[in-house]
Amino acid sequence: MTSTEPNVKLTSRYSIVETCKLLGIHRNTLSRYAKKGRIRYGIRASTGRKFYLGSEILKFWQKSW
Repeated sequence: MTSTEPNVKLTSRYSIVETCKLLGIHRNTLSRYAKKGRIRYGIRASTGRKFYLGSEILKFWQKSW
């Protein structure tokens, strides 16, 4: 995990790939954290794909340090 606070907009939506790059983790690791409830995600109604809010990314990062 990156030691630098992710530069995100709190209300923006980030894809799995974007979230992994911001946090410096692998997508399988992100999936494992999501399944354990350590980071919450939403699902886009139009595509059915997961997204992570910037506020959730920051909250997760802060708890991890």
